Amino acid sequence: MRPILRVLLVALLAFMFRSQLLGISRTTLRIYQLTGASNSIKSIVNTRVLPAIETNILRRNFTTSARFSNNKPNMSSEERPYKLIASKGLELLTFGTPNGHKVSILLEELKEAYGKPDYVFQSINIGQNIQKEPWFTEKGPNGRIPVLVDHDRNGLGIMEGSAILSYLTRNFDPEKKFTFTEDPELSQIEQWLAFLQSGVGPMQGQANHFYRLAKERIPYPTQRYVGETERLYGVLDIHLRERTYLVGDKFTIADIANFSWVNVAYFAGVNLDHFPNLKKWWERINARPGVQKGCAIPSESKLINQAYKKRLADEEGFKEKEDELKALADKAKEQYDYKFAAP
Repeated sequence: MRPILRVLLVALLAFMFRSQLLGISRTTLRIYQLTGASNSIKSIVNTRVLPAIETNILRRNFTTSARFSNNKPNMSSEERPYKLIASKGLELLTFGTPNGHKVSILLEELKEAYGKPDYVFQSINIGQNIQKEPWFTEKGPNGRIPVLVDHDRNGLGIMEGSAILSYLTRNFDPEKKFTFTEDPELSQIEQWLAFLQSGVGPMQGQANHFYRLAKERIPYPTQRYVGETERLYGVLDIHLRERTYLVGDKFTIADIANFSWVNVAYFAGVNLDHFPNLKKWWERINARPGVQKGCAIPSESKLINQAYKKRLADEEGFKEKEDELKALADKAKEQYDYKFAAP
């Protein structure tokens, strides 16, 4: 009995710093199968060993192990979040989508500007519906990423990307480097955030679906949503004709919010080359170190424009599939006599 227990303890300790408890449990069950451990051994592990390890792990300060600084944290693909992991500071529940990126970009830009705030993040795989689980919806009732939890303010949960951007600049941007405090610029920031929330995000989200993800290729919604996304890009392009940024003379949360969606233009079937002013703005923002770091949270994305271009050049068969999608979209536009116009 003792050798078997020793094997179990060594295996558990080896994985303690590499996996969360779910991974440990799987490993333990597998060892049960391999060793034919008796029920008495299972009882010891379940009632003594695992609780002791769980207590030890939960006492740790996760702001070190899960913090994104110069080195990315080790986020195992087997780890499935099931609870909040921090007890102080900020915790971001996110995924590698435009909505998720807008918040991680600002957090990284704040760190570039001020050296803080430190924060932890958890990757919420929306394909697994983790965002619908009670521990998540307690902080984000809409069941959508991203959600920011401020543990230093009684565990306050903030949902909706634009609301999170406003919260962060209000509380962690003392010099207002990424916003303004007075009109007309403050009102203009609010307008471009609303433009993103009510226009670009919803329309481009539908373009993503009908252009690329729908099982059935339906011409009308394909040309409808791709076309409306192009129209909105046209509005941005016109506005940026003689401007460096969307509002005033500096990079603000209005730029961050809209950039996060323009940064996945090709995924939605929109060619950024057709909008020269918008493309220069995208290139300018994309070159910022904080933006690059923010777009890599919680992991490197294959959806963003830079990765998309690389896939076209390097990934066998990818260009051919993209050409097929474009041909279907062009046919849908022709069928419904689509003509670009902005605004």
